Amino acid sequence: MSAKNLTPKAILRLIATLAIAWLAALLCVRLKTPLPWMIGPLLATATLTMAGVPLRSSRRLRNGGQWIVGTVLGLYFTPAVALQALELAPWMLLGAAWALLMGHLFGRWLLWSQPPGSVDATTAYFASVIGGASEMAAFAERVGARVDLVAAAHSLRVMLVVIVIPFGYQGLGLHGHDPAPVSVVGVQPTGLAMLLAATAAGALVMQALRQPNPWVLGSLLVSLGLSASGIEWTAMPGWLSAAAQLSIGIALGTRFTPAFLHTAPRWLLAVAVGTLAMIAASAGYSWLVAQATGLVPASVLLGNSPGGIAEMCITAKVLELGVPLVTGFHVVRYLIVLVLTGPIWRRWVQQA
Repeated sequence: MSAKNLTPKAILRLIATLAIAWLAALLCVRLKTPLPWMIGPLLATATLTMAGVPLRSSRRLRNGGQWIVGTVLGLYFTPAVALQALELAPWMLLGAAWALLMGHLFGRWLLWSQPPGSVDATTAYFASVIGGASEMAAFAERVGARVDLVAAAHSLRVMLVVIVIPFGYQGLGLHGHDPAPVSVVGVQPTGLAMLLAATAAGALVMQALRQPNPWVLGSLLVSLGLSASGIEWTAMPGWLSAAAQLSIGIALGTRFTPAFLHTAPRWLLAVAVGTLAMIAASAGYSWLVAQATGLVPASVLLGNSPGGIAEMCITAKVLELGVPLVTGFHVVRYLIVLVLTGPIWRRWVQQA
């Protein structure tokens, strides 16, 4: 929602959406669901939006949530933790290769599962890449693929991962013991203002340079750089982290418009089946990596799951499961996948 769309009606819809999301989060807190501040708003807004209730999200709201998430994640990278993360670089590169393999097989599955001629190879490819959803939709539009199918596939994949893995962990009683770094200074209003200003500047620079996912990566790089250098201005207030999760839940949930339900049901079924298969395959792969490295399997799965950066790193934070490890895996994977998306697509189309 841009400034020119900020009509009184749009503002009222946004306020109503925020109120509904907040109440849903409180209900999930009471029910003790995993990730209540993200899953509650996601499920509530998705259900109501698909039912035709005119809820409203905002690009600024989503960007703000991603900015806070990136800032929070960077605070975990103390000098000692940053060195440990560097030692895992080879496994992070292997994780990127795993994501490329999963995406390839997922794309083949999508092509095979649809009636002949109903979906072209380019659409199936960009719908199956395990990477930034908005970037893949933009790629698809530039090369003439069906953007509606690509966007629907990524939205459904991310939502399923966000729901299945946290609830699965809760059902299995999986919970880590990797809390947020203990702050020596605590929450300092001046330090918080300085940190938010610095990370916002990093995000805006990334945006000006037209870099992908600038609000997560820009704020993360600045926050990480400060923490890894031993600079600590403040801790992050819990309410701000909860607000960021709520905004991301709204951004995910409001994608599921009534038109989404009419987007090729057979296509959506294939995406759902393929996503569940990727989660299962990633669980097996992550168990093998954990055996080889001595890492916690639940953390490794979050790092290698077919979910998005913000969503999986939030999951790691809330469940106290190796936030630096999960963040490192996803950032490395994200960058490598974006760089290789174009070359692999050209090879894919030639073979199709």
